[in-house]
Amino acid sequence: MSILLETEETIAPGLGFSPFGPVHLVWLATFLLFAVTGSLFYRRLKPEGRRKMRLILAAGVVADELLKMTVLFIGGNYMARYLPLHLCSVNIFLVAWHALRPNKTLDNFLYTVCMPGALFPLFTPTWTALPPSSLMHIHSFTVHILLASYPIILLVGGDIRPDPRQVPKCLGLLGGLALIAFGANLLFDTNFMFLMEAPAGTPLAWFEQVCGNHLIGFPVIIAILLLVMYSPFFVSACNRSVPAAK
Repeated sequence: MSILLETEETIAPGLGFSPFGPVHLVWLATFLLFAVTGSLFYRRLKPEGRRKMRLILAAGVVADELLKMTVLFIGGNYMARYLPLHLCSVNIFLVAWHALRPNKTLDNFLYTVCMPGALFPLFTPTWTALPPSSLMHIHSFTVHILLASYPIILLVGGDIRPDPRQVPKCLGLLGGLALIAFGANLLFDTNFMFLMEAPAGTPLAWFEQVCGNHLIGFPVIIAILLLVMYSPFFVSACNRSVPAAK
C-alpha cells in the first residue's frame, strides 16, 4: 500500500515524527501563521465579508473530514474507530452549524470546548506514527488547525464574546456528547473522547501514571481551563458593575 494512504494501524514502525521535532514545529508555525493572519484579515472585514469567511472556514473543515473519509475508504482502512464521535470530529459539525446559524451558546462552546480541544492535539499529537507523506498525517494537523483557528479568529474579531453564564450549558452539551461517545465505546470497543484509556504523551496519560485513573484528569483539566479562560471576562464584568469612586 502507498504511504499516502497508510493509517496508524497499517504504517510500518519507525516512519513517524517526533513531538516538537522539525516536522511538528513546522506544523505549529503553520498554525500560528494561519491563526494570526486570519484574525487580522477577519477584523478588517464588514459583516457580509465576515459571514462569507466563516462559511469558507467551515466548508474547509467539512472538506478536510471528507478527505479523511475518502482516504480511508479508498485504502480499505475504514473501521469503527473513525466514526465522527471524537470531540474534534463532533466539533466539525458544530463549526458548520455555527457558520450557518451562530448563537451565544455555540459561541461559548466553541470558545470553551472546541478551541482548547483542538489546541491540545496540536501540541500533543497522538498520530506521531504517521509520516508527513501520509494523507492522514496531513489531515490530522490541518483539521485541528482549522478547528482551533475558527474560534480564535472570531474571538479576535469580536464576534465571539465569552460569557461565564453560558458555561453550564456548555458543560451540559459536553456531558451529553460524552455519554454518546461512551455508549459507542462499549458497543464498538473504541476509545472515543479518550474515555476508555489515555493516549501516550498527553496530559491524561500523566494522570493515569500519577493517580491510577486518567478519568480524574478530565474534571481537573476542565476546571483549570475554565479558570484561565473565563477569569479575565469575569473580572472585567465585576469591574464594570462597581460604580466609580467620586
